[in-house]
Amino acid sequence: MMRLRRSELSTPASNERMMEKAAASSADLVFLDLEDSVAPNEKVGARAKVIHALKTLGWGKKTRAVRINDLETEYAYQDIISIVEEAGDSFDIIIVPKVKSAKDVWWVDVLLTQIEKRLHRTRRIGIEVLIEEVEAMINVEEIARSSPRLEALIFGPADYSASQGMDRNVIEGDVAAYPGDPWHYARNKIAIAARAAGIDAIDGAFPDYKNLDGYRRECTRSKTLGFVGKWAIHPGQIDVANQVYAPSQEEVDYARKLDALYNEAQEKGLGAVAFEGRMIDVALVRSARNTLEKAELIGM
Repeated sequence: MMRLRRSELSTPASNERMMEKAAASSADLVFLDLEDSVAPNEKVGARAKVIHALKTLGWGKKTRAVRINDLETEYAYQDIISIVEEAGDSFDIIIVPKVKSAKDVWWVDVLLTQIEKRLHRTRRIGIEVLIEEVEAMINVEEIARSSPRLEALIFGPADYSASQGMDRNVIEGDVAAYPGDPWHYARNKIAIAARAAGIDAIDGAFPDYKNLDGYRRECTRSKTLGFVGKWAIHPGQIDVANQVYAPSQEEVDYARKLDALYNEAQEKGLGAVAFEGRMIDVALVRSARNTLEKAELIGM
């Protein structure tokens, strides 16, 4: 299923006021977070708040998601059962943190399938997973193909830097002692795995939410590698992500011209056509059609 994921807004599941604001935001996807943003003594109670918010708030056209707790905690299985059984018709995606292998995704898929069968549900819940452990990076290609429910791989730089033992200052992607982008390899590997599996790659959080220039820089870096969106941990980051991960109107207009010219050339039996001093062939048209696909999702 194709979804807009330019911006994925993280919202603490224990905070009703913030969930209300998230529902009214311009984010493409909002995920209610039961994991890192909820204190251990509030995790069980937060489930009921998530269910209430999903069923009662006006979400508009947003994709609605829930990030459950780590599968190695005592909370994860009941997170899935409670929320899917009680709000399964009112949300779209389960986000699974800290996966390490394909079997982690398989386990979630099996549990979701059992719940949906028991309740005779025909609307299937999708899955997004966080690649934030070194084991996951090693297994990322298998993870990307682990389930027909899987819709996106998300890079989690904060936990990943800890897992790899990286400099703690690297999280914001700008370390003076490092000659380049310290996230290039990780992002590139995730993007390749996602594209090969036909799913999306999403960039993770940028913690300095007041530094919009830094946030824009990281959006641009990941978009260049094929990512389609980025997490926002504050509503102030949403507009930047929505802008960076969307084609400009000029890009869309140009892509439409290329596509039309190439279709015309094919009808004439030509494999390429000259346009504005450039030779347009199928490779360039593939890129143009990627732009048009995104524009259609956005409604441009």
